[in-house]
Amino acid sequence: MEFAHVSVLLQESLDGLRIRPDGIYVDGTAGGAGHSREIAKRLTTGRLIAFDQDPDAVKTAAERLAPYPQAEVVHDNFRNMASRLEERQALPVDGVLLDLGVSSWQLDNPERGFSYREDAPLDMRMSKEGETAAELLARSSESEIARILWEYGEERYSRQIARKIVEKREKEPVLTTFQLADLIKSAMPAAARREKNPCKRSFQALRIAVNSELDALSNGIDAAFDCLSEGGRLCIITFHSLEDRMVKQKFLDLARGCVCPPEFPVCVCGRTPAAKVITRKPVLPSEEELKHNRRSASAKLRVLEKIHERYR
Repeated sequence: MEFAHVSVLLQESLDGLRIRPDGIYVDGTAGGAGHSREIAKRLTTGRLIAFDQDPDAVKTAAERLAPYPQAEVVHDNFRNMASRLEERQALPVDGVLLDLGVSSWQLDNPERGFSYREDAPLDMRMSKEGETAAELLARSSESEIARILWEYGEERYSRQIARKIVEKREKEPVLTTFQLADLIKSAMPAAARREKNPCKRSFQALRIAVNSELDALSNGIDAAFDCLSEGGRLCIITFHSLEDRMVKQKFLDLARGCVCPPEFPVCVCGRTPAAKVITRKPVLPSEEELKHNRRSASAKLRVLEKIHERYR
């Protein structure tokens, strides 16, 4: 199966990065190399270091970036970019792009276990390493499963679904995507089952938990900002509210100046903003993009520019 993925908010991301031909840029989520290839095309003496934790994506990205000697693909999670960039004497960088979420190829490949539309082993690991979703459900308590579904998927029937999963695993293990999808739907009232994608929130929640996505994002934003040169740009594309909320809050914190109590007549902390938020509101896909790629509908792009090192 070919690694196919349509790059979301492509031109908007390139504009946000403000690419210089001699700059150093990072694509923290190489995927099918859509964004990476367009960045590499714009470089002359500059460099592109692209990261991905999925070995399939690394192989594909390396093949697609082979015509560009200024580009390199690294098999690692973007949260580890600082040490990997230091190894390559590639610090500081002029821009970092993070295109979060699951690629179309991962969703459409049944073997990866991300989709509730195809029956497959309940895997969901982006890196193909570590604990699978099936193993997570086998070892977690009912309350922990409910917490995951509520916190990461905002699933209002999280407790009922968790109870169904635990009842089922007492008889036999929950090992496939269809098994899980049936359990989710059986825990819902009829009206909820008639929703377009009744399993979407629970599958999203488990994927986030299996891959520690929110921890990786939090660490990755800090790492990316620390790697930027002054004037460098950080561009992040999110696909669900939990990611976007974290990115928005992190950006606002970095752009915050004085933190003195409001009753102080003058500032005594001396803190000035470490960054400037370029996108006061997130950039959304155009009508034209939505026509050609329905999966871009939930995408949001936020851009930050570094002023100086952050306060620790």
